[in-house]
Amino acid sequence: MKMEDIARMANVSKAAVSLAFNGKPGIGQETRDRILQIAAEAGYTPKIRAAGARKEEDEQGDGTNYGSGAAGPSSSLVFLVVTNSGIVLEEYYQQPFFQELIQYIEERCRQKGYRLFFSKVDMESFEEEIHRDGGASRHQGVIVLGTNLSRKQIHYIHQHFTNVVVLDTCYEEMPVQFVGINNMMGAYQAGTFLCESGHTSIGYIASSVRIHNFEERERGFLSALAEYDFQVAPEHRLSVAPTILTSQEALKQQLSSILESGKSLPTAWFCECDYIAISAIKTMSELGIRVPEDTSIIGFDNIKESVIVSPELTTIHVDKERMAFLAVDMLSDWMEQELSVKTKIKVDTTFVERKSCIGRAKQQT
Repeated sequence: MKMEDIARMANVSKAAVSLAFNGKPGIGQETRDRILQIAAEAGYTPKIRAAGARKEEDEQGDGTNYGSGAAGPSSSLVFLVVTNSGIVLEEYYQQPFFQELIQYIEERCRQKGYRLFFSKVDMESFEEEIHRDGGASRHQGVIVLGTNLSRKQIHYIHQHFTNVVVLDTCYEEMPVQFVGINNMMGAYQAGTFLCESGHTSIGYIASSVRIHNFEERERGFLSALAEYDFQVAPEHRLSVAPTILTSQEALKQQLSSILESGKSLPTAWFCECDYIAISAIKTMSELGIRVPEDTSIIGFDNIKESVIVSPELTTIHVDKERMAFLAVDMLSDWMEQELSVKTKIKVDTTFVERKSCIGRAKQQT
């Protein structure tokens, strides 16, 4: 059975079926559900979406492959994503950080002559789906988005795929290839900047969903403060959802609680990611708290939205292009050269000063 057959049975276009299978916007939820139900009843299971197909293939059709018909390991790579409701959402390709990573991965695959396929796994059926996909494409090169994955989950993936590089996390003790962010360095840069700018009362806005990257950022930031004999007071440590770019009622309540107690807010805050920082700026604005005049804010990731928010966000730049290129190159070298020694790479960060953060002396004037 082919995708055209599913389209005919559902009385929709082939493009609509492709959107439904890939989880992309462009069709209504009722239509999406009907297409997926028909496919399931017909025993048709789309496993992998192709992207970045060669030009001549794009001219012949939509460049989309499904199931075991994917290209062999010499000409294709797979981008494997495990989605959940906390960090890597169902429509992960619309999240700014991942959107940039995907763009650069596709670009590098085109440059090296590889086709890029996408495989999405639901966290709730993680082991079942990994086991199924591993049997179909065990020897393909797989770039795993590791942002929200634990050691145990990465180990399970590594058992089921021969050629793997894990992107956006790094567990040093595992015999797996990783390309990650130097999270401790980035957060250390933020903490050092605040201390050297004269801030002595500093707050920390953490993600309510904990992942390895955030734990490393916390260690790096607190390490910088400790060198200046500063620390974050318990009442100045807040926690919010990490994937919301609008104001958050939960954060508003936490900030209001500090103000209602008669205590002053910190003069600066470090946020574990740009999502949280942008949400904090918008939430504080609704409470009449001016950024940076009343309190400064620093984020982490330097997503494109960081220059759209007002004031523009001071943040830690993550070189997503470098990470993506390294992941593709590491994986292709591993397969083509049949290397035996595995590699772990952490990409350093840079501090980007914009308008959401000023020195304490300027706040007092």
